[in-house]
Amino acid sequence: MDGSRRLSQAIAEGDGISVLVEVADAVAAQAAQDQGAEGLVVRGSAGTIRESCELPVLGYGRADELGGIDAVVVDGSEPEDSLEAVIAGVHDRGLECVLRVSAEDDLEDVLELVDPEIFLLTADEVEDGQSPLERLLELLADVPAGKLAIAEFAGASHDDVVELERAGVDAVIVSSSDIGSLVGDTLPDH
Repeated sequence: MDGSRRLSQAIAEGDGISVLVEVADAVAAQAAQDQGAEGLVVRGSAGTIRESCELPVLGYGRADELGGIDAVVVDGSEPEDSLEAVIAGVHDRGLECVLRVSAEDDLEDVLELVDPEIFLLTADEVEDGQSPLERLLELLADVPAGKLAIAEFAGASHDDVVELERAGVDAVIVSSSDIGSLVGDTLPDH
């Protein structure tokens, strides 16, 4: 049953930054849950991952092609007319929509068009001399109060995660191989 577990609720309830772990199979999903992850991230259908744990699942891909997910990433740079249709389709399936943005212009355009609850901030458009962390913090400054922000930050260090938490990011996506080194035995401030 898709959409049964609310990603927004899982990441808003905690006291610190929530960790969402990208997984490829049920074993990795169970390990992530055991290590304290607040949610899972898949690139494709969740398949057996859904049965292995109770965490909400965020999927990358087309909502109509993904199974076993609770929320789907939608690219905020899509043309206006198709973006509205994609978001409507996601909501029609009972899923949460996570708007992925990498530029201030995209963020501004998305906010004029729709009122999303969750943003996925990415450092895809890092400027010369700018670190991915600096880029994410720059984007975060433009997210309105009351909205949830997830950082997509491949290769984030423990210090990066702590800095994102201090700045007000609600969640960070990490790989299953990184979770132990990023959060140690316990999640930051949980």
